[in-house]
Amino acid sequence: MRPLGEADEVEGADPGSLLAGPRNVKPYVARRGEQYMGKQQLAHFHQILTSWKHDLMMEVDRTVTHMKDEAANFPDPNDRATQEEEFSLELRTRDRERKLIRKIDEALKRVEDGSYGYCLETGEEIGIKRLEARPVATLSLEAQERRERRERQYGDRDDRYR
Repeated sequence: MRPLGEADEVEGADPGSLLAGPRNVKPYVARRGEQYMGKQQLAHFHQILTSWKHDLMMEVDRTVTHMKDEAANFPDPNDRATQEEEFSLELRTRDRERKLIRKIDEALKRVEDGSYGYCLETGEEIGIKRLEARPVATLSLEAQERRERRERQYGDRDDRYR
């Protein structure tokens, strides 16, 4: 099984799902001459990331409560199998969310150290619109496209070919 990449987290995710992105993101309106990733922009993205993380953590709590409340030993094997499959699906979703929370934490560290919003590969600006669409993005659009082409070409998700 291969690890999930940025594109995988969004593919197959319900558009209302927290895996697809944070909820209720208000577009940032940059003022003329405003410095890229200045205090206001960093505060905007810090708020988006912390809100998204909070929503994900609430989902974790809801899952634990749901699984405790719904856990039953059904006498019918079909009912038991259905419940196990539902729990399995829910746990896979929570695992993907756990990985996403780790990425959110890394993005919050970059906000704190001032490197947020810049491509880890090229050092160029990622862009406000891309970051609002995918706040945990670490690569500019061009760098992400190059990486995806390499993955298709080599059939590998490893970063050895950087």
